[in-house]
Amino acid sequence: MSTTHFRPATTDDLPQIVAMLADDALGREREDASVPLLPAYIEAFAAISADPNELLAVAESDGELVGCLQLSFLPGISHKGAWRGQIEGVRIAAVRRGTGLGREMISWAIERCRERGCRIVQLTTNASRTDARRFYESLGFEATHVGMKITL
Repeated sequence: MSTTHFRPATTDDLPQIVAMLADDALGREREDASVPLLPAYIEAFAAISADPNELLAVAESDGELVGCLQLSFLPGISHKGAWRGQIEGVRIAAVRRGTGLGREMISWAIERCRERGCRIVQLTTNASRTDARRFYESLGFEATHVGMKITL
């Protein structure tokens, strides 16, 4: 049986991360997994890596990347100065979907938030991702707010 471990992503991981982000209906519309990668991906990775409150993490099993997520640690004044952990960009490689890896990966992320003293862990998921929403709710997440955004 293979063991999955989680680690910070490296620049060598970027093509596989972008490919995972692009591997669904929404991702195909907004990502570009062509190699060489667009410079914007490399610049974003450099900014994430340089920021102590950001972590781009990968799940690795038998030398293969099988998942990724970005974890942001956000200071705040509300909730009595609580820090929040923000989970974004969660993807599981197609061959590993439905195996429990997503549950394991979110649990790992929540533990990193606890270690950093976060009192809240939050995430967003696209409203069209009904399976993802059901999954996050099964982990105890509640849809307590309405998210809004403007694409620039």
